[in-house]
Amino acid sequence: MDDITLRIATANDYDTLGQIMFDAIHNGPTKYSSAQSKAWAPAPRSGADWANRLSQNDVIIAEHEGEALGFMSIEPGGYIDFVYIRPAAQGSGLFRRLFADVEHRAISAAETELSTHASLMALPAFTAMGFDVDFHETVEVDGQELARARMFKTL
Repeated sequence: MDDITLRIATANDYDTLGQIMFDAIHNGPTKYSSAQSKAWAPAPRSGADWANRLSQNDVIIAEHEGEALGFMSIEPGGYIDFVYIRPAAQGSGLFRRLFADVEHRAISAAETELSTHASLMALPAFTAMGFDVDFHETVEVDGQELARARMFKTL
């Protein structure tokens, strides 16, 4: 997909981002059970709490011919909070494109490190971008235990 455009998401995009997240978790390849996926995202995120959380970050949205395909967010301090790509766009290099933009923003902001808590699905993509695993952990979400890894990359 050569004609992908990246831009900063606005409040008008937030419900769409919640739908992308839900789509990626429930319809993409996964290493989590259906019960774990349901706990993680029982419904597409929307509303004031979701908007407030996104508004604290730079959220980069990727679009192809006006259709939102994925997004990545970075907080001040270099923490990558959200990365979700629609199943149809996974494996297309979109993660790499979003990450290059986020990394450039972090370097421009004089950040010295990027970090994230990567799901089992995102771990290989972050590893390919030069991240190292700091530690593995399990978090409890709505009665389900979800494995993830805290990862970092020195800039």
